[in-house]
Amino acid sequence: MTIEQAIENAERIHFIGIGGSGMCPLAEILHAEGRVLTGSDNNESDTLKRIRALGIPVTMGQKAENVDGADMVVFTAALLPDNPELVAAREKGIPTFERSKLFGYITRRYANCIGVCGTHGKTTTTSMLTQVLLENGFDPSAVIGGKLPLTGTNGIVGHSDTLVVEACEYKDTFLDLAPDAAVILNIDRDHMEYFKTLENLQKSFRTFAELATKCVIYNGSDANTVAAMQGLSGKEIITFGDDTTCDYSHGPVTWVGGAYPSFDVLYHGETLGTVTLGVPGEHNVLNALAVIATACWRGATFEQCAAAIGNFRGAGRRFEFLGDYNGAKIADDYAHHPKELEVTLNAAKRMGYKRVWAVFQPFTFSRTKMLLDDFAKALSIADRVVMTEIMGSREVNTYHVHTQDLADEIPGSVWFDTFPKVADYLKANIGEGDLVITLGCGDVYKIAHLILRGEE
Repeated sequence: MTIEQAIENAERIHFIGIGGSGMCPLAEILHAEGRVLTGSDNNESDTLKRIRALGIPVTMGQKAENVDGADMVVFTAALLPDNPELVAAREKGIPTFERSKLFGYITRRYANCIGVCGTHGKTTTTSMLTQVLLENGFDPSAVIGGKLPLTGTNGIVGHSDTLVVEACEYKDTFLDLAPDAAVILNIDRDHMEYFKTLENLQKSFRTFAELATKCVIYNGSDANTVAAMQGLSGKEIITFGDDTTCDYSHGPVTWVGGAYPSFDVLYHGETLGTVTLGVPGEHNVLNALAVIATACWRGATFEQCAAAIGNFRGAGRRFEFLGDYNGAKIADDYAHHPKELEVTLNAAKRMGYKRVWAVFQPFTFSRTKMLLDDFAKALSIADRVVMTEIMGSREVNTYHVHTQDLADEIPGSVWFDTFPKVADYLKANIGEGDLVITLGCGDVYKIAHLILRGEE
């Protein structure tokens, strides 16, 4: 049975892991279309609160009986094969589809699907591009890996033929999508437990680019991306990057308020005008160029792009300021790869705080083991480093790696085995003029909530 047939015949669709950043927006889109949904998850989260607010029933804990009465089941790629709901669904003969298959089905329904991929910056760029199109009357639909403050949601149901999606390379799931335009931000070593080599990773991004029916927009300053796109043809090719050999490039960067980049945008070497970002960090210069290149391809003017980008204040969990405690600013960021930690912490250090506290939750044993030295180097940018236990997620610790191994590489760092202990330590030690930023793609943001509200 194809997913098209299953959806057509389904009166109720059940999502296993409905609170995941990739699952939530798909559920939001189907719900907006009038589909009857249920879901389950193992951890409370902000996304689950949004799902419940829509009236979608969510069961905590994954049990076989949760799939009773479902006509179709959607599950995440991170799910272990012995998951009781997945096993029960298959035993009952209920059609089951991995999340990327549903995602692919949704992308095939749009004439202008823009897929934004890359090891870093996907959520910010997808969010920024969505805001540019929303503010300028393009009425797009969108699937984003984080909350867009403009709408307060991950998923947007528009009324045009344009769909903007965040396309994740994990386990090649983005190869199930049907992009008309592919945007490639960068290619860096990640998910190497699956890809094994950089060359394999590059091949996957090349395949994604080849799926695009109309246009490929890529980072002409990123060596790994340039190598992967070599010889690509049969569609419009647009590049963006740090120098004027790219179609879209930028002039010297100045800093507004010490942290917010301002720069001229050049097209084929000619100045279009100035953009000033409302999000911190030099890494967002290239993200903004990718957005401008893509939005202009879709029909926006530079002036429309510049105004909307100036209004953009980031995506949920992307350098998101949450509140104040004892004179310290509390922020949260999704950074979970050494390169992401590096650019986030460098941006934080530019802001003039007395001390920058990095509160890091390592995610997956494989990534922690393989990139241990890189993690230590990136985290050492901060003035103080506090860590949690490793969140294993989909993995078993066959790598025999522990947070203590990382702590041993970072002088003065500390770690604790529970979130309340981390929060208590921070409350006792942070003070006036400090910045505390929780870092990681798991549930480390709950520490910020414990500090600010006394609850996760």
